[in-house]
Amino acid sequence: MPRAESHFDVLIVGAGLSGIGMAAHLRDRLPGHSYAILERRDRLGGTWDLFRYPGVRSDSDMHTLGFAFEPWVHEKSIADGPAILDYLDRIVDERGIRRHIRFGSTVAAADFDSDAARWRVTLEGGAQLTANFLYLGSGYYDYDEPFDAEFAGREDFAGRVVHPQFWPDDLDHAGKRVVVIGSGATAVTIVPAMAETAAKVTMLQRTPTWMGSRPAKDAVANWLRKILPGGIAYKLTRAKNILLHRFFFRLARRKPEKIAARLTERTREALGPAYDERHFTPPYNPWEQRLCLVPDDDFFIAVREGRAQVVTDHIDRFEAEGIRLKSGDLLPADIIVTATGLALVFGGKIAISVDGEAIDWAQRWFYRGCMFSGVPNLAATFGYLNASWTLRVDQNAAYVCDLLANMRAKGADIAVPELPSEPLEEDDIFDFSSGYLMRSKHLMPKSAPTLPWRLNQEYLEDRRDFRQRPVDDGNLVFHRSGGAVRDAAE
Repeated sequence: MPRAESHFDVLIVGAGLSGIGMAAHLRDRLPGHSYAILERRDRLGGTWDLFRYPGVRSDSDMHTLGFAFEPWVHEKSIADGPAILDYLDRIVDERGIRRHIRFGSTVAAADFDSDAARWRVTLEGGAQLTANFLYLGSGYYDYDEPFDAEFAGREDFAGRVVHPQFWPDDLDHAGKRVVVIGSGATAVTIVPAMAETAAKVTMLQRTPTWMGSRPAKDAVANWLRKILPGGIAYKLTRAKNILLHRFFFRLARRKPEKIAARLTERTREALGPAYDERHFTPPYNPWEQRLCLVPDDDFFIAVREGRAQVVTDHIDRFEAEGIRLKSGDLLPADIIVTATGLALVFGGKIAISVDGEAIDWAQRWFYRGCMFSGVPNLAATFGYLNASWTLRVDQNAAYVCDLLANMRAKGADIAVPELPSEPLEEDDIFDFSSGYLMRSKHLMPKSAPTLPWRLNQEYLEDRRDFRQRPVDDGNLVFHRSGGAVRDAAE
């Protein structure tokens, strides 16, 4: 793709799962549409390239985290970061997508010009591109500033403090005493990985989290691949996993005590004499926060064998030799890992505006889970919280392709979701209590109790809705260029 090209039918921001998924759908469904992917980093992969901490892996199975159009063929269903990057590399190379990626391109601002019916996109450094449609596949993490709780005395610690989001290449933890602060998916991943060579790893948590173990290999998937064509085996495995996960999630919401008892029983079995209910009995119900996956019992084995331990307490302050707890105990450490969570942003921190007027996302409403009231020719991906991110990517990308085809058939340049005349009721956008979600609720667009003005957490309901609800469902207003788009945010 010549670098001089500056206008596209579609500009995609981000070359991670969301951006690559959109590009693949666009290539397959609308091969006549021009596009480019703007990626701020020098490599593709997004989160999977950024996160390089020990043991980094998927926290859901790759038959659903993988794309619908590209089978996952590795023996392990719970995959490590390098395997996921290999998967993405294969997709972009086999489909000719790589030549459309412009690495080192950070989007600073984007303004929609209603008269010209196009987005004017400004990159850091001042270069400008234009596009008819803008797709934000930049994820929801702040890649620059993760959430890092401030601990008193941090400057007094004589060892090294690292955050998982910026893992240093030169960190050698072999034979060292490591304290990992946190109890989420990142901590549960890092602890067994570092415990393989560290002298001792301690997971320090304020409150326990629910953990669920499963084999890293999907025996059914591997068996199906031996007796069926790969594509059919993948579809069957994908359907199986979607249905099983949905059943488990819904059961957890209806009968939390039953799931809590089962998870507790399984954890007790895996830990044996090392089990202590103080460290493994959360103060909330299963799936009120995302369940932490423990593949092949790796975390439990590390604790059971004494290579790792769990401490439940509050931090008083850092000291030269380690962490002083509120209980008065000292946790000695050479390395402290602050796996205290991520910071969320919306829209990739891009300054989005329409006709020069800045968009306040908190005053907009989700439409079809990817577009927004009063914002023309723009879609973004915000993945499922109770299922694999990519399930939403596939649906959103397919919908955007249908919308673009519909616009071309109508001869329309602009499509903008317009709120109904009757005011919408606002629902809680996050039915989860996770800290990183609670900290970011004020940044999020609004969500109604029902579709299509809802960021839904029911994949099968969404899939049915996308199949049955027409693109032109009466909530989209189509325009030709030359007239300003009416503000429909209120």
